[in-house]
Amino acid sequence: MDIDSSRAPILVKFYHEYLDEQDSAAFIQRVARRYTCASLERVAAMGDRIARRGAVLALGFMGDYSSNAVMGRALIDRDRGVRTIAENGIRDLWCRVGSREQRLTLRTIMRLNQTKEYQRAIDQANELIHESPWIAEAWCQRGTAHYHLGQYDAAIRDSHQALEINPYHFTAAAGMGQCYLLLDNPVSALESFRRALRLNPSMEEVRAQVIQLQRSIKGE
Repeated sequence: MDIDSSRAPILVKFYHEYLDEQDSAAFIQRVARRYTCASLERVAAMGDRIARRGAVLALGFMGDYSSNAVMGRALIDRDRGVRTIAENGIRDLWCRVGSREQRLTLRTIMRLNQTKEYQRAIDQANELIHESPWIAEAWCQRGTAHYHLGQYDAAIRDSHQALEINPYHFTAAAGMGQCYLLLDNPVSALESFRRALRLNPSMEEVRAQVIQLQRSIKGE
């Protein structure tokens, strides 16, 4: 018997305890005693429905960017619960990349965007991208700042680069779609939104935009 299959019921037990207690620290502690991230990745890919939910939840708490592909595939899992947990967890993985200093800088950029200090966010992102151009989230966050400043072409370029580095970055694809809409390019917007949906079929607002764009383009 595969070792991960034989241990999966333990993970299911931990998952149910988490649902009852809503204690993430206790869940992480229990899982960390019995599983590595590599074994969690195997359960996420091959376990039963509840085991996959537990594994994806644990990876969202414990994993880093090296688990991105597994979490990205979980976004299209046949189980809706797995998909929802993956959507919540993968965004955190995107920020767990690079050195401690790089992660802190990335968090600072995100806070600057959240507080609408967009030019400062761009300045910080410029430095991080210059130092570490392989951090996809730095490109995406700079693209977000450009978007809010009305610099849509620059936002598209940054979002495209984020997707080149991280092909599971559904928010970058959706962001590109919004920019193309504002640039009055519905065909490219539709293409970007469809890409976002292929990565994350749970994006209902994007699905609605796809339907609306398909109708408007067909009616022209």
